[in-house]
Amino acid sequence: MVLEKEEDALEPVSPSAQYLNSSALNLSVLGVLETEVPIDASKTIPLVRDIFLPINPRFSSIMVIDENGEKRWKKVEVEVKDHVYIPIFPEEMSPQFYDEYFQEYISKLSMLQLPQSQPLWEIHLIKYPTSNAAGTIIFKIHHAIGDGYSLMGALLSCLQRADNPSLPLTLPSVHPCVDTSGDHRTIFKTVPKIFSLLFNTVSDFLGSLMKSSLVEDDLSPIRSGDIGIEFRPIAPTTMTFSLGQIKQIKATLGVTINDVITGAILLGTRLYMQEMSKGSSDHSNCTALVVLNTRMFRSYQSIKEMVKPKAESPWGNHFAFLHVQLPELVASTELNPIEFIRKAQQIIKRKRSSLAVYLTAAFIEIVKKLKGHEVAAQYIHKTMVNASMTVTNMIGPVEKMSLANHPIKGMYFAVAGNPQSLNITIVSYVDKLRVTLGAEKGFIDAQKLKSCIEEAFQMILRSVACEIQQKN
Repeated sequence: MVLEKEEDALEPVSPSAQYLNSSALNLSVLGVLETEVPIDASKTIPLVRDIFLPINPRFSSIMVIDENGEKRWKKVEVEVKDHVYIPIFPEEMSPQFYDEYFQEYISKLSMLQLPQSQPLWEIHLIKYPTSNAAGTIIFKIHHAIGDGYSLMGALLSCLQRADNPSLPLTLPSVHPCVDTSGDHRTIFKTVPKIFSLLFNTVSDFLGSLMKSSLVEDDLSPIRSGDIGIEFRPIAPTTMTFSLGQIKQIKATLGVTINDVITGAILLGTRLYMQEMSKGSSDHSNCTALVVLNTRMFRSYQSIKEMVKPKAESPWGNHFAFLHVQLPELVASTELNPIEFIRKAQQIIKRKRSSLAVYLTAAFIEIVKKLKGHEVAAQYIHKTMVNASMTVTNMIGPVEKMSLANHPIKGMYFAVAGNPQSLNITIVSYVDKLRVTLGAEKGFIDAQKLKSCIEEAFQMILRSVACEIQQKN
């Protein structure tokens, strides 16, 4: 970190950005775009200089430490060529051959930390065809610059609709959950709700403190418990689900799209744990950190709106962790996938409705003021280390995108530097949902976990089809 005079600095670094770029935590987001046509690298430098850099001053800034020991963003001249990488692979090989090279490349990329002496982002252009795409573009952006919501907004500023570039990209609207259980204005219904909210908030807050400091998850097939996992390679493995099928399940069960896919992931994870435990029922104490966007207004806004001082959906890092206990499996003969989804949905819904995440954020801020941002970052690191996995999701556009006349066939993202054996990310694009497993290489069998999650989804689909038949 560079030492600078205070007046030279652009502006103070937010507390969350300090936590995410510290000696305890160093997280980056890998955003992957798969193109339908071969990549024309000649357009990259002008595109980055004229469109990407002006999106936000963070892309042209480095973190420095002022005379008072405070971190600040300092604007610098950007040498775009120092941020763009075009790797060389053997020529004229098969897509299957390049699949292995690409996996090895992104695995190594996940281990490398971004240099602090220049703005915290990189672009990697893979010009070789894989089984999934004619070319691949990887954006590696430090989490201190912004969370997934911010970075998706930035990405959308660089892209156009493939069918008509003059029209804006459309994103699915986020509908707030509406309680339809009747009139709540009577005191007999309001008072119990308030007591329930207070009880859940206190219970969740104390539970979160315990989980983040004293209580660790059991060691299991998805949690090695080793020190320094964040410095080990991950093996990003993706799978694709039909949004149409997910919406069918959603409508039948009366839950959300997030409930369906999160339930399938948690069920598949339990099936994997059971299989890796040699068929015996695995009762490991297992917690997933489900990432919650804490913005008041969650639909995407223009970058101009996001960077305003009092924006409803501000730029930056505005998220919190929900500690969600993975429901246990019952005997396989009695396993009801729909009940598993409903149980997971009830847990997440109750956690979302409490105010514990805001108390936790306030607690971390107190820790920062009393002991400094490094100690606060260590607390967040411990929160992640003590849990088994993280699940995070983002909403993508409903139309096909294009980047500099390169139609985008698919997209996904992963988080690098996570001190856990398993990190799962979800993103929608057009009519598909892409799930990425960021699994600790050499410990988790990513292909087997993938097949377990896919099987869990099929089990849910079959159960829903049976339920629909019974109703008819």
